[in-house]
Amino acid sequence: MVDAILSPILEQLISMAVEEAKEQVRLVTGVEKEVEKLTSNFRSIRAVLNDAEKREVKEETVRLWLDRLRCTCYDMEDLLGEWSTARLKLQIDGVDDDPENDALVCLEKVCSFFSPASCFGCKQLVLRRDIALKIKEINETLDHIAKQKDQFGFAVNVTKSNERADQRVPSISSIDESEIFGREKEKNELVNRLLCESSKEQKGPCIISLVGMGGIGKTTLAQFAYNNDDVKKHFDERIWVCVSDPFDEFRIARAIIEALKRDSAKDLVEFNSLMQHIQECVEGNKFFLVLDDVWNEDYYKWEPFYKCFKNGLHGSKILITTRKETVARIMGSTHVISVNVLSEMECWSVFQSLAISGKTIGKRENLEKIGREIVKKCKGLPLAAKTIASLLLSKNTEKEWQNILESEIWELEAIEKGLLAPLLLSYKELPSKVKRCFSYCAVLPKDYKIWKHKLIELWMAQGYLSEKGAKEMEDIGEEYFNILANRSFFQDFDRGDDGEISTCKMHDIVHDFAQYLCSNECLTVEIHSGEELAISSFGEKKILHLLLTLRRGASVPISNIWDNVKRLRGLRSFLVKSDEYSWSSEVLPQLFEGSERWSSVNDIKEIPTNIEKLIHLKNLSLCGQREIEKLPETLCELYNLECLDVSDCQNLRELTQGIGRLRKLMYLDNAATASLRYLPVGIGELIRLRRVTKFVVGGGYGRACSLGSLKKLNSLRDCRIRGLGGVSDAGEARRAELEKKKNLSHLELYFDQAGRRKNEEDEDQLELYFDQAGRRENEEDEDERLLEALGPPPNLKKLVIGDYRGRRNVVPKNWIMSLTNLRVLRLWGCRNCEHLPPLGKLPSLEDLEICRMESVKRVDNEFLGVESDTDGSSVIAFPKLKQLEFIYMEELEEWDIETAIKGEIMIMPRLSSLIIQFCPNLEALSDHLLQKTTLQKLIIRMGCPILEERLTGKDWPNIRHIPELYID
Repeated sequence: MVDAILSPILEQLISMAVEEAKEQVRLVTGVEKEVEKLTSNFRSIRAVLNDAEKREVKEETVRLWLDRLRCTCYDMEDLLGEWSTARLKLQIDGVDDDPENDALVCLEKVCSFFSPASCFGCKQLVLRRDIALKIKEINETLDHIAKQKDQFGFAVNVTKSNERADQRVPSISSIDESEIFGREKEKNELVNRLLCESSKEQKGPCIISLVGMGGIGKTTLAQFAYNNDDVKKHFDERIWVCVSDPFDEFRIARAIIEALKRDSAKDLVEFNSLMQHIQECVEGNKFFLVLDDVWNEDYYKWEPFYKCFKNGLHGSKILITTRKETVARIMGSTHVISVNVLSEMECWSVFQSLAISGKTIGKRENLEKIGREIVKKCKGLPLAAKTIASLLLSKNTEKEWQNILESEIWELEAIEKGLLAPLLLSYKELPSKVKRCFSYCAVLPKDYKIWKHKLIELWMAQGYLSEKGAKEMEDIGEEYFNILANRSFFQDFDRGDDGEISTCKMHDIVHDFAQYLCSNECLTVEIHSGEELAISSFGEKKILHLLLTLRRGASVPISNIWDNVKRLRGLRSFLVKSDEYSWSSEVLPQLFEGSERWSSVNDIKEIPTNIEKLIHLKNLSLCGQREIEKLPETLCELYNLECLDVSDCQNLRELTQGIGRLRKLMYLDNAATASLRYLPVGIGELIRLRRVTKFVVGGGYGRACSLGSLKKLNSLRDCRIRGLGGVSDAGEARRAELEKKKNLSHLELYFDQAGRRKNEEDEDQLELYFDQAGRRENEEDEDERLLEALGPPPNLKKLVIGDYRGRRNVVPKNWIMSLTNLRVLRLWGCRNCEHLPPLGKLPSLEDLEICRMESVKRVDNEFLGVESDTDGSSVIAFPKLKQLEFIYMEELEEWDIETAIKGEIMIMPRLSSLIIQFCPNLEALSDHLLQKTTLQKLIIRMGCPILEERLTGKDWPNIRHIPELYID
């Protein structure tokens, strides 16, 4: 994993040196030679890292050498951060700091006569020398490390494929079915897929994939299917090939020919000859091919095989087992079966069949209780149960079993060859930068619900993601996350409106593996009631990330926490998980002294004024801290801050006026901040801002940002604008230039008025303010003009419009024509609207929710976007809509979307879910909707009495075919 640290350092070091060289104002002079030397040493070390990391498992001296290198890399990272921050501060403060100016050099002599505030030049001179000295010190250390490497005789890096070629024993097709436990659902599904007839449109063999993490039992399932009697009878030929990595086309081709028991392929040298031979062998036969343990993601290596297999009879099947979902997609799988963990009972069956079955009855009874506790540690992973059970075969005493139970799983002998091997194989196959992202997950608690975007932001805070050309950091983070998800390092996925993964978890053993990889860097401490915090034993290690979990009832003195945490001088992430613990105003200033390296901090309930000490801080979470009313101006000295989370800080009244100095800020999470009445004007200078969850316009008595403050924020991806009800100037809306924001994919527009709050002491003053500045006679017309003037962003995927007061055009015509990429639309609380807009014209819309449009009485052809006299023979209304919801439509009476349409028209051809709630006057639904074969879910509930009566009576024959039907 050291390469994952070293490579980005090398890139940044070269980049910083180039920037220094080409700019007129330099922070560090004469650095070129030192950087050149550093670069040379880093490159020579990187060339042998693969061999060094292989040998560290068994050679203590190599492990110590790598630890020293790792520490030096982190020191270099810190230094580069200081250097970059100092340069950024110079740019923001606009100080003319020319190192060639003799007057500046003189400042060193007279510095003591000036106050610190008036001696900026002297500070910069000292900082410049400090950075130069640190570079020199690191160079000397790295020199020694580079010389040491020569003593070990490391091999220069070999390719990954050569490393992995012999790491897995090839699988075989035979299996003893008595050794298969559980998996009834997966076994039945797999066999049914193999036996069912392929559709007539299917060209070539149908491909099925079993996907899951290493050791989960994919090969066992494939062996079961391969040897199933019905499967044997169904196919003319069966072929089993263990593919593994690398994907050796010649070996695989010969293995297929050999399995078909045709003439030997040994004499065939050319790949083309092998392919022709396979084509001849399968021609006219219905075959079943198993490709076990496939890693290859290059379609062009697979394509020649697939073309050959097209010669087989219709109904031929190919079964693939893989750890990567991407492999299943690349190879053209029509069905993907996810293989998940066993139940605890099934896992126990696997364990006892090996560890207990051969022992006498007396010993079985004594060992079973301990065995069941051991099985709990396996967390449903069959390979873990088999590996530990095989270890216990020769151990017959309760003490020996108890020792295994109490051991950390990675301390057990034989784990390296058993359970660790497949996990290491998956890990080593990861790109070096993704390895680092994976290992960081070790600091998270077990069974933790991981929010994808928050995890990516933590990776960003650690500097694991760097922009590449047009690719921005969050795009790269998304790419790295998907690599880990596709390779089964994550599981239990939840998906958002857009179908993308929103949350996931890690299997406990995968989490243990991550902790095993970075045991010297990540520390998780859990304190229960009556316990004390003791980190002193970790003082010698380079702990970078600390998660402190304080369970309910834990009473740990602040001084104890501070005394322990301050020993971890290299700490970068300090994460606290607690429901009832708070940091006092006395301890936080102490805690922040000497904590310059911290890049992530959470769960602090008040901000000390010396927070600017955390110069490396990139991620600050104050989420849910309701005691905070105001942020200190010193917060604006955090020039590296990328993410500020003040969501659910319900008493926060204002952000810092100097927020425009936070030039690197990308994420401002400030949802659920009821007291926050405005955003400062400086928000408009944050050109790197990607997300702001509450962009409040107006309400700040002249100190607030306006709608036009959005003009420069062209990096926005997610923006939720409140207070539009207080904007009367359509010209101000045009100045926002939303239509130029190509990155904006999630937009929410609320036509409320900024600053209105219930139960507020200054309510009368606010009311007077709105009387003078916010009240409008023609607010309905103005909302319409304002919305049209805003203009639609071109690549919008999700749009929410709330509290709109106009009677028409809740989605203006110029928006409809531009929203070609819109997938999700929510219209909430638009009470005055009398007609639904022609949303059927939206070509990509998949999810539509309409709530509290209380003036709408009829759903008709206008909703489809089809005129009554249109020849609709080639028209599709709502071509991709899958889910439709109508909620609290109190005046809605009719739903007739077919009357007076000439010709044929296709309506909602993909609709699968229809939900109607609180529509008390709705009499019936369109027959066309109810009879749709695509409809999988129909829910009618809570306040639809007329509709409920009709559906359970007259219309029941039209809906009883729907699989998921709920009528309340």
